[in-house]
Amino acid sequence: MTKKLSVSIVAVLVFIALGISCSQPSTTAAGNSQENASTKMYGGTYDSELAWGKHLVQVGGCGDCHTPKKMGSMGPEQDSTLLLSGHPANMPPPPYDPKEAAAKGVAATQMLTAWVGPWGISYAGNITSDSTGIGNWKLEQFSKAMREGKYKGLDASRPIMPPMPVESFKHYTDAELGAMFAYLKSTPPIKNVVPAWQPQAK
Repeated sequence: MTKKLSVSIVAVLVFIALGISCSQPSTTAAGNSQENASTKMYGGTYDSELAWGKHLVQVGGCGDCHTPKKMGSMGPEQDSTLLLSGHPANMPPPPYDPKEAAAKGVAATQMLTAWVGPWGISYAGNITSDSTGIGNWKLEQFSKAMREGKYKGLDASRPIMPPMPVESFKHYTDAELGAMFAYLKSTPPIKNVVPAWQPQAK
């Protein structure tokens, strides 16, 4: 009787041990990769590509030029209702005097969305998700515009005019540009056809 009882107890203990073992998370390579995928951090800090992209757009100063301003107590402030929509289409161009531009180097409008210099008058583009912005762009176009300063990211196009800081932006990594593009494509669409660049008068 004692022998049978001992065998039964051992069998139960083995069964319990097997059950516990099966319920534990897998420590195989496949299991580890699944766990890592679920806890992937973008930029080492952000839990989504969109959040990281938003951070990069903000610290990269994109809104400094691409968001129209309204006057506040301390000067121009970004107008959150026009976030990243570029120079307003209905705003007349700033006065342009080639001699004055050559003497001063660079001048900007109060909204900081139009810039005057020896190259003429340049306007900050619409980079919202609208079709008048970058809504129809592909990532390759965005990367080429940022790194090579090509207008609309097209090989045969003209250069993007100052003050676009291509010399700095060309150092963004593929992952960073991908995150920024994903965020910009998620922004509220704002319809705004920005005026075309006006070359310096001859």
